[in-house]
Amino acid sequence: MSEIRSYPRRVATEAGEIEVRLMSQADEVAVLDFARKLPMHDLLFLPRDISEPKVLAAWIKEIERGAITSLLAVKAGRVVGCGTLVRDPLSWSPHVGEIRNVVATEVRGQGVGRALTQEIFALALGVGLEKLLVQMTVDQTGAIAIFEGLGFKAEALLRDHVRDKAGKKHDIVVLGHNVAQVRAQMEAYGLPGAVQP
Repeated sequence: MSEIRSYPRRVATEAGEIEVRLMSQADEVAVLDFARKLPMHDLLFLPRDISEPKVLAAWIKEIERGAITSLLAVKAGRVVGCGTLVRDPLSWSPHVGEIRNVVATEVRGQGVGRALTQEIFALALGVGLEKLLVQMTVDQTGAIAIFEGLGFKAEALLRDHVRDKAGKKHDIVVLGHNVAQVRAQMEAYGLPGAVQP
C-alpha cells in the first residue's frame, strides 16, 4: 500500500492558493451553503441532492463511518470545491472506488477541479484501489476532459439515467481508470514510481 496523504495542504491554482482539507461534521453549514449555490445541473454529478440538509447529514455519517473520504477546496475561508472518494469494502467490488467532484462556478477553468481530482486520485492509490470510476452528464465536457487527462476512458453511456427537479431526463457517461493495469505497465517499463500518491 502506498503512503497515506496528510491534510490540510496548500495547492497553487490559477484561482489563487487553495487549502485542501478533509471534510468533517464541523463543515456541514459551509458545505450546505456551497451546495445551494451550485447550478442545479451540477448536482446531477452526484447520486443524491447534497443541497438537502438530510442528505448532507447522511453524507457526514458515511464519512464518520469511513465509507467515504471527502476533501474540501477552501479559498479565503469559503468552500469552493468538494472531491469525494466512495468505496465499499463489503461489496463484490472492494477494489473499485468512485470519484465525485463539484466545483463552484466562479473558480471553474482555473485548476481547482483538477487539483481536487488529483488529490482524490492520490488518495485512491494510497488505499490500494485497483479501479476508479466517475460518472457525469454527457454535456459536462470540462469535467470529462479533466478525467480523460488523468487516463480515464469512457466505459458506458446510461440513457435517461437521472432526472432533474424539473423532470427532464439526462444521459450519464461512466468513465473508468484501471489503476492496477497502468501501474503494471509502468513497472514493466522500469518506472515503478510513476503512479504514486
